[in-house]
Amino acid sequence: MPVAAAPDRIEAIRAFNRFYTGRIGVLREGLHDSPHPLPDARVLFELGRGGTVEAGALRARLGMDAGQLSRLITRLQEQGLVVREPSPGDGRRQRLALTAAGAEAYAALDRGAVEQWRAFLADLDEGAQDRLLAGMHAVREVLEPDAPGPDVVLRAPRAGELGWIIERHGALYAAEYGWGAGFEALVAEIVADFARGGDTAGERAWIAEAGGRAAGCVLCVRRDDEVAALRLLLVEPWARGLGVGGRLIDACVDFARGAGYRRLALWTNDPLVQARRLYERQGFVLVSEQRHADWGVPLVGQELALEL
Repeated sequence: MPVAAAPDRIEAIRAFNRFYTGRIGVLREGLHDSPHPLPDARVLFELGRGGTVEAGALRARLGMDAGQLSRLITRLQEQGLVVREPSPGDGRRQRLALTAAGAEAYAALDRGAVEQWRAFLADLDEGAQDRLLAGMHAVREVLEPDAPGPDVVLRAPRAGELGWIIERHGALYAAEYGWGAGFEALVAEIVADFARGGDTAGERAWIAEAGGRAAGCVLCVRRDDEVAALRLLLVEPWARGLGVGGRLIDACVDFARGAGYRRLALWTNDPLVQARRLYERQGFVLVSEQRHADWGVPLVGQELALEL
């Protein structure tokens, strides 16, 4: 339930806004070393990326009132950058588009934005860049919860991320299922064996990234020449519903098939119902079950397999 914000939180937000607007240069006379101030540049960006747009739709997108947008469009018209014409379906509405000179101005702004952010990020190492993007995603996720989810990208683990796989498995499964340190030790052994193996033809690991944040992981490792194992599938709670788990399983299956394995096996446990549904959707079938309490709680281990 929404609650009234405390004065110190309001002041913290105001202080961040002052810092951020100064850092990215929105108060300068021209954005990205162009002659265009921020409001003009935003219109050029929207028209440059979206093509012809009705004035009402642009006003809603930018959060401007009608008078403010009209004055801004008039200024851009006088500069020969924008044309305004009645909508064919309703003469009371106006359509906006860039002129050839406007398209050139947009292209220059776009190049300037890329160069500014390239220079900005050049001062940050990869970990700091990841934290920055994660923070930006978190802000948008809170303020715009109904916005489309971020794109999911699968990539190889970066330096330090094999340790992240261990840490997140230990923390997440302890919090959600009460599994003890023995489970984290097992994960560490699997990751260590993978890291030492160096079998790039027969083994592979993936990190799923969403919105600049590590959102999940999976490993495909060799059991023998004919059987591979899917190990350590994990999806962060905040990324569930984005299709991360399905993408990771698909990547593992495709790799195992391409590497020449005849079967892909996996071992899971009965509380992981959602994961098992994903496996079964891909075609995995239950092979065997066995009760155990290896990590301090009673569980039913389940072996599943997929014929490739």
